[in-house]
Amino acid sequence: MKPQQKVSVCCCLGLLVVALAAALKEKEKEQVLWSKSWLDLADKDAADSASSALPTQTQTQPPLNLMVPLTLIDSAASKGAVCLDGTLPGYHLHPGYGSGANSWLIQLEGGGWCNSIRNCVYRKTTRRGSSKFMEKQLPFTGILSNKAEENPDFFNWNRVKLRYCDGASFSGDSQNEAAQLHFRGQRIWLAAMEELMSKGMQKADQALLSGCSAGGLASILHCDEFQDLFPETTRVKCLSDAGMFLDAIDVSGGHTLKNLYAGVVSLQEVEKNLPKTCIDHLDPTSCFFPQNLVANVKTPMFLLNAAYDAWQVQASLAPPSADPRGLWGACKSNHALCNSSQIQFFQDFRNQMLNAVRDFSVSTKNGLFINSCFAHCQSERQDTWFADDSPVLGNRAIALSVGDWYFDRLPVKAIDCAYPCDNTCHNLMFKRRVE
Repeated sequence: MKPQQKVSVCCCLGLLVVALAAALKEKEKEQVLWSKSWLDLADKDAADSASSALPTQTQTQPPLNLMVPLTLIDSAASKGAVCLDGTLPGYHLHPGYGSGANSWLIQLEGGGWCNSIRNCVYRKTTRRGSSKFMEKQLPFTGILSNKAEENPDFFNWNRVKLRYCDGASFSGDSQNEAAQLHFRGQRIWLAAMEELMSKGMQKADQALLSGCSAGGLASILHCDEFQDLFPETTRVKCLSDAGMFLDAIDVSGGHTLKNLYAGVVSLQEVEKNLPKTCIDHLDPTSCFFPQNLVANVKTPMFLLNAAYDAWQVQASLAPPSADPRGLWGACKSNHALCNSSQIQFFQDFRNQMLNAVRDFSVSTKNGLFINSCFAHCQSERQDTWFADDSPVLGNRAIALSVGDWYFDRLPVKAIDCAYPCDNTCHNLMFKRRVE
């Protein structure tokens, strides 16, 4: 080969290496999940930004999802039912038809919490604290899908996504004038229900209140209030997806999530809206934990949760504050990299979750689907809600299990065996944070 040819080949190889490196860097950038705020870890966005450990499959262009526009609640301002920054709250509604014309599904959006003036002020600059920054339209997938093949039992219902902009699971009621913060989650809940009743929900013969993550907690907190909106002849039930947040000990022996919740409850004066069945014997912070609430909810409820909830692993069990040396970094990013003692720590967490739902599960009216996955918010994502390879327990997908329970076709008390027995999981893996 002539010298000129060697130079040319080397240049070409060099350009190729540079191009590949740039592509890999860009791909890595897309997969980086870690954020310095609780906000970005605290809901389905974590799942959207993470890569699912799915079985190998041919990648095809997914069909276009239904896009549903945002509606602001004009009547909310006069009730003081406003987002953190004082803007109007909103929702997305896709009307039902046919056999679902008088059936309503309300899904409460998740998105973590804010527990201090500082992070609530930051939250005002995001869609989690202001309708100014909310998407003008959202895709309806999973339990909100309008396709029978994607959402067999609820596809033709009136389906609503209520946006989350208060930072306390729709349960606070206070304000901070100095910081111009409005903590009006309870008022937003009431204003939204009033609005939807006027849109036809008062005629519902069937209704389901659902929610994911912080919205899953909200669906527990507001379940009986939702039931009270309707006559006894209306079938009313509630679904909490990834809402079983536990008062668990973190890897340092502390209580990271309890400390967070204490700030939320105090700052936003949540106590006045917590169930009296809990407040009469426990402190307000403890009464923000579902483990102290679910057994006393009167309305039929379904708990959908991953036994190794991915958000709790990241932000409650092994957050950076509890792991300053980063000993859990690899494990919490990818469970396959955990050592035996770390896996045992997660097994103990699973046991705590099963203990937390024991009394709840005794009632015949309630339902359970607890799979041994490292996942979060499985009802919102199409691949986990209902797809060819979606997670199953007892050969029943999540969508079919929820439908069986809601329509009383079958009792559903599905609890998975411990990790690693389930090969149908869509486990979430996270890119480790680079300091």
